[in-house]
Amino acid sequence: MNLLSIGGSDPSSGAGIQSDVKTFATLNVYGLTIITAITSQNTSKFGMIQPVSKKLLKAQLDSIFSDFKIDGIKIGMVYNAENIKLIYDKIKSLSVPIIVDPVIISSTGGKLIQKSAIKDFKKYLIPIATVITPNKFEAEFISKIKIHSKKSLQKVVKEFQGMGTKSIIITGLELKKNIMTDFVVTENQYFMENKKINMSNHGSGCNYSASMLFALAQDKSILESAKFAKRFTFDSIKNAQKIGGGLHITQKQSDKLHSELSNAINNFIEIKNIFLRIPECQSNFVFSKKSPKSITDILGISGRIVKTGEKVTKVGNLEYGGSKHVATAILTMNKKFPHIRSAINLKFQKETIAKLEKNRFIVKNYDRVKEPITSKSKEGSSIKWGITESLRDSKEPPDAIFHKGDFGKEPMIIIFGTNPKSVIEKISKIF
Repeated sequence: MNLLSIGGSDPSSGAGIQSDVKTFATLNVYGLTIITAITSQNTSKFGMIQPVSKKLLKAQLDSIFSDFKIDGIKIGMVYNAENIKLIYDKIKSLSVPIIVDPVIISSTGGKLIQKSAIKDFKKYLIPIATVITPNKFEAEFISKIKIHSKKSLQKVVKEFQGMGTKSIIITGLELKKNIMTDFVVTENQYFMENKKINMSNHGSGCNYSASMLFALAQDKSILESAKFAKRFTFDSIKNAQKIGGGLHITQKQSDKLHSELSNAINNFIEIKNIFLRIPECQSNFVFSKKSPKSITDILGISGRIVKTGEKVTKVGNLEYGGSKHVATAILTMNKKFPHIRSAINLKFQKETIAKLEKNRFIVKNYDRVKEPITSKSKEGSSIKWGITESLRDSKEPPDAIFHKGDFGKEPMIIIFGTNPKSVIEKISKIF
């Protein structure tokens, strides 16, 4: 996935282009950038701004769009009317998610858009946004309406919708004491709350819009994307570090499990003819934390690894609790063999079983026909019963467990490993 950030450069890497690149890297997607202006700033003060020339901005736009497939665009600092019109002309007809994150003043006090450019910002960029994500100050500045109640919020929403946007999220509202609220307006309206973290920070707005773009580009709804962005931003503020002498810089700690599983999924997708091994119910690939207590401790794909013709694609985000069936399999396996923490399900094929046995892998199986009615009638119990049945006399963890199906139940193979890399190594030996 390629996500594009259009905005200003912040040498402190607390906000702007640099912050977005960090967010995209944390989420394991490729970040592309177009710089509209160079700033001098740090965590304590703001220096100066130098917008790039129209010629250079056009050259950047042309170089990116002529070479890369773009899956989503975030527009941050634009600074002047000339930049705004040029960006609009280039992206107005694109069919990808576009987040417009109004950047008016930096957290260190710098004015990041010319007063004369506000009119064109409203005219050109707001109407093409999939969603616009101002904080309270930015929403008040653009709408010219002070937010002091839920009634005034509705007036602000009407003002923005009058500018041509359907969806708006106003972040950082303190409608209740020590509670931070985001107001999400799509077809309906929602208030999302979390406990306030009493810390002045640099970069939370960029974290929010960049992480939300990631979710939107994964075909999540605006509400689902807003929830994802809120969690991501809350964690970023919670983990903020005092790197310089002033404001804390937000940091989202990278999840090692996420990186390992993401890399393994990419390697799995690249295996030659792997589409032949994807079952009708599609595949999921999971990686568990140590000593998992439930499937919410197990990272999986919220959708599936799916086949479309001869192509295999990951559909959905990596989320804890994202898988149910394969996660239940690893949860059950892990209770007896704690070092086994990863698994993937594959299409049942006799040739696969033969290759596993030829490579001297330990292969176990169970008969779903023999499953007790008490297990069959309880949602989600069949996998647990089957894996437990397979492990009954096992002194070593099996590399694979299979069943040949039952009425209305597709036969399946599950490959297990200590981590996603070991699962891929086993699959590579048999295919």
